[in-house]
Amino acid sequence: METLTLLGQGFAVALTPLNLTLLLIGCFVGTLIGAMPGLGPVNGVAILIPLTFAFGFEPVSSLILLSAVYYGCMYGGRISSILLNIPGDEPAVMTTLDGFPMARRGQASEALAISGVASFIGATVATIGLTLFAPLLARAAIHFGPADYFALYLMAFATIGGLSGIDPRKTLLSALVGLMIATVGLDPSTGIPRFTFGSFHLYDGIEPIVALIGLFAISEVLLLLEKSLAEVKDGLRVKTRLPDFRVIAATLWTTARGSVIGFVAGILPGAGASLGSVMSYSLEKQLKDRDGSFGTGDPRGVAAPEAGNNAASGGALIPMLSLGVPGSGTTAVMLAMLISLNVQPGPLLFERQPELVWGLVASLYLANVMLLILNIPLIGIFTRLLMIPTWSLMPLVVAISFVGVYSISNSTFDLKVMIAFGLLGYLFRKLDISLVPLVLGLLLGIDMENNLRRALSISAGDYSILIESPISIALYALTALLLSVSTYLALRDRRRDRERAGNAAAGSGTP
Repeated sequence: METLTLLGQGFAVALTPLNLTLLLIGCFVGTLIGAMPGLGPVNGVAILIPLTFAFGFEPVSSLILLSAVYYGCMYGGRISSILLNIPGDEPAVMTTLDGFPMARRGQASEALAISGVASFIGATVATIGLTLFAPLLARAAIHFGPADYFALYLMAFATIGGLSGIDPRKTLLSALVGLMIATVGLDPSTGIPRFTFGSFHLYDGIEPIVALIGLFAISEVLLLLEKSLAEVKDGLRVKTRLPDFRVIAATLWTTARGSVIGFVAGILPGAGASLGSVMSYSLEKQLKDRDGSFGTGDPRGVAAPEAGNNAASGGALIPMLSLGVPGSGTTAVMLAMLISLNVQPGPLLFERQPELVWGLVASLYLANVMLLILNIPLIGIFTRLLMIPTWSLMPLVVAISFVGVYSISNSTFDLKVMIAFGLLGYLFRKLDISLVPLVLGLLLGIDMENNLRRALSISAGDYSILIESPISIALYALTALLLSVSTYLALRDRRRDRERAGNAAAGSGTP
């Protein structure tokens, strides 16, 4: 009852004219920023922080604006992923696997609607969790040690083979290349440069979004250049009417599962939306991909990662508010802004400044509704992008890619890195090697290494620490279970394929 009373007070704060206006502006601007490859929520929030100081907003108003931008970016990241096969940010990588094939098949409106509804449900589940379980979940998350995080990331990599690709050797090769790239930069323990080839530009490692744009956008342009103008297809004639909501209804259970998985991933400090997206897609594929439709345009392959990454985004606010520990890169930026405003997040924040906490929570409910209302009617406008002929769209893609990457650090070196990754992506796609394991290795590899180093530092180099915690043992057991189920399903499908081939040969009379 006390929670409802506090939430009611929060709505009184969120529904003031100023905060409502900031919510609407943040949702709209965040969607636009999220749709632009190279920016993403971290840059979107960072760009608007100076405005909060320039206009002298109260801390609660500043936090409401930045949270709306954060949620809007997570919604907007799906647009370029589905329509152009270019992830707007790291968590949107998984959406490209089935979203882009749906768009090429003329189902862009359905893919956008599914992702919009999944984003709404995932973010709403996270906000409800933030409302009801923030103290309990924060206490549970604090029990995760470095060894437990290592086990969590190991589980993510162990299920990589089920994400994409048929040949496990190519999948493993791609993941190992990603892990190798993640080690570029200064050694986290000694500070010695690793694989920088004498370039100080690489001391901070490879910026993930620069690599993503190169791997997906630039490689797509290079593949297009192989074709003559006559071979390049005109834009697709897609339906711009409202989507078939029966398709959306069929993905609701997938969305529910993805929301829960993403929320749990989000409350773990440092895990972030990328892991929520990966785990949601991976587990859904393990559970439901009986006919091999994932990766070819299955609506469930759009709903799962979108619900997962949006739920993780909301969940990441829990450790930031309750513990003062950022749950993601974006919440780290928001944490820095709050400290600059003399607001100290932590357990006492709920007692000392309840109007800030509950005003934020109430505004998140409103932001979800605003984003759904903003996004569903705009589906027709978004899908018209596919009607533009490919030969005229690709120069725009290149221009956006270069501008987006340059805006991250104002460095021409990042443009060279992007082109290098474009060549690597082009090579991998020519060799029919999936890019997704490479991206996951790049995104999760550095955190996996850091947690392994911390665990070994605590134990003075004793590797038994990795299997001492009940949490890590449970994660290893779950990993073994997932691998066993995946192996069983793969063997079963292979046996069925052989039986079908034998029956077809017998039916045709082939000796």
